[in-house]
This record gives sequence, C-alpha cells and structure tokens, in this order.
Amino acid sequence: MNFDAYDLDAAFYDEMFMPDGTPRAHCHALFDTLRRMPDDELSSMQDRVTRSFSNEGITFTVYGDDEADERIIPIDCVPRIVSGADWRLLESGLTQRIGALNRFLEDVYGDARIVSEGVIPADVVRGCPQYRIEMRGVSVPHGTWVAICGTDLVRTHDGFLVLEDNLRCPSGVSYMIANRKVVKKSLRRLYRSCRVREVEHYGTVLRKTLCALAPGDRSDPCIVLLTPGVYNSAFYEHMFLAQEIGAALVEGRDLVVRDGFVYMRTTEGLRRVDVVYRRIDDDFLDPLVFRPDSLLGVPGLLHAFKLGRVALANVPGTGVADDKSVYAYVPDMIRYYLGEEPILANVETHLCRRPEDLEYTLDNLENLVVKRVGESGGYGMLVGPHSTPEERASYAEQIRANPSDFISQPVLALSRGPCFVEGRAEPRHVDLRPFVLHGRETRIVPGAFCRVALREGSLVVNSSQGGGGKDLWVLED
Repeated sequence: MNFDAYDLDAAFYDEMFMPDGTPRAHCHALFDTLRRMPDDELSSMQDRVTRSFSNEGITFTVYGDDEADERIIPIDCVPRIVSGADWRLLESGLTQRIGALNRFLEDVYGDARIVSEGVIPADVVRGCPQYRIEMRGVSVPHGTWVAICGTDLVRTHDGFLVLEDNLRCPSGVSYMIANRKVVKKSLRRLYRSCRVREVEHYGTVLRKTLCALAPGDRSDPCIVLLTPGVYNSAFYEHMFLAQEIGAALVEGRDLVVRDGFVYMRTTEGLRRVDVVYRRIDDDFLDPLVFRPDSLLGVPGLLHAFKLGRVALANVPGTGVADDKSVYAYVPDMIRYYLGEEPILANVETHLCRRPEDLEYTLDNLENLVVKRVGESGGYGMLVGPHSTPEERASYAEQIRANPSDFISQPVLALSRGPCFVEGRAEPRHVDLRPFVLHGRETRIVPGAFCRVALREGSLVVNSSQGGGGKDLWVLED
C-alpha cells in the first residue's frame, strides 16, 4: 500500500501516524503489513470485503424526498486500531455515562428532583417531544430504562469527545460484527499477532443482558425482537440480531396481549413472551397508548409492561435523554447523580432556546454545525463552512421561527485514518459507535461500528450521507 502521498495535516489527529510521520506504537505492525502488500493483493482484499457485504445482503436504506433507496454499505478494508489504554478510558467513561442517564430517566419520570433543584430547566425536559407523560411513575427492573446504548465518539487533538447518545433503538452493531468477520479473514496472521480483542460474542452478552430483565428471574425466558418489518432501513440488522440472541423475529401482528400477559402466536398455539427487544419507535409501539393509527405495534403492550409481566428494551420514553438539548446537560447529570466529574467530555453546545446562544449561533453560522434537536442520521443539519450564503439565510429563518428546535456546535477537527482509495492510502475522517449493554451490570464488547466519511474532505460519517464503515481493532495490553 502506497503511503508516499499520504497527507498528514497538523490540524487533525491521525489515528495511525504521529505528527512527524512515524507510525504510532500500537499501529506499527499494521503499517508494516500494509506497506509490504502489493497493490493487487490490497485491491483483492477490498473486493472481497465489498463482495461479502453484497452477497450477504448487508444493506441500509437512504430516504429521499420521493422514495427510499436500498444500498450496500461501503466498507474500507483498512482497520482502525485503538490501544488497550485508550479503550479502558472509553469503557470507564461510557459506564459512568449510561449509569447517569438511567438515573436521570428514573428521576424525570418519578420525583424529578434534578428539575426541582434547578440542575436542568423544566421546559427542556417536559417540552421535549420524546418526554412521554404515560411513563410517569413507572418502575423498571434494576433501574434499566436503557439496556442498549450506542454512543457516538470522536477524537480530536483534545482527546475523545461524546458526540451523542443513541438511547431509543440504536443500530449498527451488525456492521461491527460483519466488518470484523470479513477483515479478520483477510488479515488472519496480522490479527493474531496484534492480539485483537474479539467482538463476535456480542450476541451472547446481549442475551444475558436481556435475560436479566425478564420478570420473575425466569431461567430461560422467551425473548422476541419486535421489528416494523422488511421495509425498515435496519431490517437486515433485526434478522441478524434475532438469530444471534436466539430470539423470534416478530412483527406486531405476531403478538397478542391476554389478561395482562404478552403472547406470541406460533403454529403450536400461544407462547408467553418475557422480554421484547423492540426496534419500533415509541409512537408506533402500542396504539392504545401512543398513535392510534399504528399498525406496527401491539395493543395492550404498555399495560402488560406496567404490570411487570413483560420487559421492554429499551423502555418507551428514553428519547428524552438523547434529545440534543438534553445532551448538553449530561455532564451535570453525572455530577448530580454520581458525584463524579465526567470522564468523557461533551462537545461544546449552544442551545438556541437561550437568547445569548441564539444570537451567537446566528452571528456565526458560517463557522458552526447546526442541528435540529430531534433529527438523526445526519439529516436536517447545516455544516456552516460547507454551506452557501443562500443555505445559511434559509436556515437562519428556520432557527428564528423556532429557536428551541436547534442547537449549534463548533466544527470539530475529527481525527483521520488511512483508507484504501484508488490504489493508495488516503486520510479520511472517522468516528466510532461502541455499544453499551446495561442490566444487572454494565457490559461493553471491545469494539465498535467505526464510521468513515469516504468523500474526500467530508466530515459527515453517516451512511445516509455518503459515509461508510471500517473494522475497529481493540488491542490487548
């Protein structure tokens, strides 16, 4: 692999190289292997990676104005490496963070002490569209509102930063495992010599987490994965995970509530369900409680949950904790509930609901990233430096019309790592999404879905916006 023209820009932290161009200590073996590989061998490896995803139907869906487009997710064959020391820091910070977020959810649907004591404004919480008044007073097993969390992290010269927490129906873990499977096969000798930590046992760990939530401590609970169906953008992942955890893949019509219990229809009759791993948004989960026109959910499901006769992962209403305005207060949550300083920092965030933040945002649109608080997937945001004056003027009108619907952040100098592009190494911006599992205890499989902005110069890593993926190797010490 040719690194001769590799651009080491001092503005960006490079995941493989030191500023002087020498490989980082934990990347030496990968660099030496790639440098020695002939171009045709690297091209063959990249082709195998791409072909594997195509053959297995590993897809995602991009939603446009008029139609949905199903695509194969692009994968770069060059793995990103994280040292054991860096991973320990991330593990500690993510464990701390999910503990505080679960405490926050227990609180805001209970006594709401964090609001009454002025740590977070009442309107930020109760004015959030994802705050579900129907969940007030609900108690959940082990205080686990969020059993599965996908936290997006970036690295700059200042270290790791949390970009956002995905607490509703986080996706992408199937890509983490699929990336590993195909890249490991292509680099077996290097993989073994680097002592890369495994991720393929994620399904086993997820099942243990879900089993711990089952009512009555049932030794072999019946778990189902509730999907909106084949047309959902993440349906491949739903099939994959159901198989990994030994769960039945069901749609709403496959479940029925009788006498406060949830049952699955089978060819042998009704079978009681103990845990529902739901991949359906709150609005569509139970038409008797949320949207009455939903054909995707299960009538009476929330009633059975409140009776303690079925567990839901994640619990409805968790979206209030990953709202982009509430995100700004997570460091305060950690201090309030845990009495600790945050291990992982947030990105500096300006809430346009505050007059001074609104004024700052409007005065500096060309230098900021502006996001709608309820959007995800890279949709609905303005990247100031890459926008036109006309786009900024249009966006400013939207901000002025509804300031509380927007936040702004500085444009981050996301770290870069080498990718195999047209026969040579080129740097591209990357982030990572580890998956945190929380039940009786917190477990984090040592890996992540590493997203990469494959378009030259782009900072947007989302698959829906032209991004792709990489395998992430976490090394043993």
